Amino acid sequence: MSHSPRHHTHHKRHTSLNRLRARVVATLTTLTTLAALAFTAAATPSATATVQESSPASTGTSTPGDLLTSAPTSFHPLPDQPTNTNAWHITYRSTTAKGAPNVVSGTVIVPKDGRTGPRPLVTYAVGTVGLADQCAPSAGFPHGTTVEANLINAAVQRGWAVVVTDYEGLGTPGDHTYTVGRAEGHAVLDAARAALHHPEAGLSADSPVGVMGYSQGGQASSWAAELHDSYAPELNVKGTATGGVPADLLEVADFNDGNIGAGLILMAATGQNAAFPELELDKYLNAKGRAFVDFMKKNCVAVDTVAGLFQRVSEVTVRNPLDQPDWQQRLNESNVGTRAPDHPVYLYHGGLDELIPYSVGKRLRADWCGRGANVQWRSHPLLGHIGGVTVGAFPAMDWLDERFAGKPTQGNCQ
Repeated sequence: MSHSPRHHTHHKRHTSLNRLRARVVATLTTLTTLAALAFTAAATPSATATVQESSPASTGTSTPGDLLTSAPTSFHPLPDQPTNTNAWHITYRSTTAKGAPNVVSGTVIVPKDGRTGPRPLVTYAVGTVGLADQCAPSAGFPHGTTVEANLINAAVQRGWAVVVTDYEGLGTPGDHTYTVGRAEGHAVLDAARAALHHPEAGLSADSPVGVMGYSQGGQASSWAAELHDSYAPELNVKGTATGGVPADLLEVADFNDGNIGAGLILMAATGQNAAFPELELDKYLNAKGRAFVDFMKKNCVAVDTVAGLFQRVSEVTVRNPLDQPDWQQRLNESNVGTRAPDHPVYLYHGGLDELIPYSVGKRLRADWCGRGANVQWRSHPLLGHIGGVTVGAFPAMDWLDERFAGKPTQGNCQ
């Protein structure tokens, strides 16, 4: 929501706003139904998750990626849809954006296909689900209410093991640090470490690893790609497939102020404040803004987004926090494109993305290519944001499959 000329040059509104509004509201209505199902389901423990979890090890004596607890659970892409898989709800040690130890939860899913040799592991980062614990992917998997579970199942059907992080503060104590890139990247990489350590998953330390995510998951997977060589270099990462990446949070916020994704701006501010409480979000909010934050902390994204449609930041604040230097500094710290991933990357974006400007994805490609990264760029000219995650996922998985097979890629930076 910075109003500098640099940001305004990228922010032409779509002329067909009414058409986009109708399309997004219809999509979000569907997601709202799933979110409500997830809320109900989360209140009832899964019948398969009956094994008592062990007490978490002290984060002071553990190292990032240590598996702390594990309990059997189940994985269903849709309600009651069977999958021939083993699944475990886990907690594991990770690291906050400030470098402190924390505990994150997630789910490990392994196909029961009789395979005895090594298999690839994909550490999968989901898109925005919300701020409340019942929104966590792990809460919905036993009941078939996790929105991206069908895409995750497509990965499992390829014979891959998949680990899905719940991110910091979803399903574990504390608030969700939504859009805080470093914390998300840590959670994605440490989920892979924890899955490799799981004694029943049948994986080994040198198992080939892929990273995948879209939207918030695109931010998280991109951060994981950039952090791999410094934070988790022992992971045998073969490639990262990342799409719809909000690589510049200030630009994305400015684009959505008064637009269809306006509710996400306040969610992002809440997530940043969770990681950096010294930002003191509350002092910038009016009564309406504080009520919105309280509502968002109790609900999932579809409800939050619908409730916040076409609101402007000025309506929920007494002063815009994102005009302040300390807020701008923290938001810029979450930008993607400042470091080159040390492995090949498949980057994709929808040309009609109504939430994250296509120009942001193109600039990320240029930033990574300019730093010497091996980038395969894929534009989907006719896809919006929701279409990007569904249609874009399958060629992304095909690309990962080739990396697991050891096929070389030179990318298309030139």
